[in-house]
Amino acid sequence: MTIAVIGSNMVDLITYIDRMPDPGETVEAPDFQLGCGGKGANQAIAAARNGSEVLMVTRVGNDAFAANTKANFAANGIDTTYVLDTDTTSGVAPIFVDKNSQNSILIIKGANAKLSAADIDRAKADLEKCSLIILQLEIPLETVYYAIELGNQLGIPVLLNPAPATPGLELDRITGCDYFMPNETELALITGMPVDTLEEVKEAAKTLVNAGITNVVVTLGARGVYYLTESGEGEIPPFKVDAVDTTGAGDAFIGAFAHAVETGLDLKGALTKAAFYAADSVTKRGTQYSYAYAKDLDFP
Repeated sequence: MTIAVIGSNMVDLITYIDRMPDPGETVEAPDFQLGCGGKGANQAIAAARNGSEVLMVTRVGNDAFAANTKANFAANGIDTTYVLDTDTTSGVAPIFVDKNSQNSILIIKGANAKLSAADIDRAKADLEKCSLIILQLEIPLETVYYAIELGNQLGIPVLLNPAPATPGLELDRITGCDYFMPNETELALITGMPVDTLEEVKEAAKTLVNAGITNVVVTLGARGVYYLTESGEGEIPPFKVDAVDTTGAGDAFIGAFAHAVETGLDLKGALTKAAFYAADSVTKRGTQYSYAYAKDLDFP
C-alpha cells in the first residue's frame, strides 16, 4: 500500500559553525552544505528509503529550487503528481550546526504556506488508495485539520507530527489522529503541562489519550521514546551512537515508523525500528543525505 505525505518541502542551507556570531559580527564558518529538506519531504524520503511507496502532496515555488526538489522526489521513487507549482518562492531552511552536533533552524515557508484544502481535494482520488496519511505543521493549520477530517471520512489512519511547535494547534481538531508523535517541547505546548520528568511526560500524554487520540508517541532525544495507548504504555531505550549531526533525525524516525507499522509490525516493534533508523541518521551529516536505504542496515 501507498503512504501519503501531505506537507512541506524545503531547501536546506546547512552551515557548520564553531559558534554563532554576536550581533554586528562576521565570523568564518568551516563548512556548508545545500540539500533538500522540509519535514514533509524528509519523512517521505525516509519512508521511501525504508521501502514504502509514497505519494507526496506539496507545493514548490517558481524559482531555481523547484526543479531540483521535484527531481529529488522522483529520484527517490516518490509520486510527484501533486507536487504543485506556486507563484512565489520555494520554502527554505537555513540550518546552523555547531561542533557539538546541535542544530538551530530558521524556517521560511514560501510555497508551503499556500498548500490548501483545495489541493487535498485535487488529490482525493489517489489519497483514497493510500493506507496512511502523514502530516506536520509547516503548512497552514486549516489544511492540516482538513486532511485529518478527510482521512477520518475515508477510514485512513492519520499520523500527525506536531512540528514545528505551534501554539495555535487546537486539541479538539486533532483528536481524529491515530498516531500523535510530538517531542517534549511540542507535548508541553499542546497540553500546557510540564514535561521535565518522565512522570510528567506520562501525565501529559495521558491527557491526549483521554481526549481521543489512539496512540501518543513522545520522542525524548537521548532518553529514547515513550508511548501510550488506551491499552498500555512502554518505553524504547535509545541506541547509543556517536552523533555528528542531529538535523532531520525526528523526520527519519517518523518515516521509518510509518513504513514499519504499515508492513505489519506492532507499535513497539515499529518504534524500535524507527529509533534505530533515526540513530543511524545522526552519525552522518545533513538531512536526507544521512538517511540510509533499509537494505544497507542491520535492524535489530
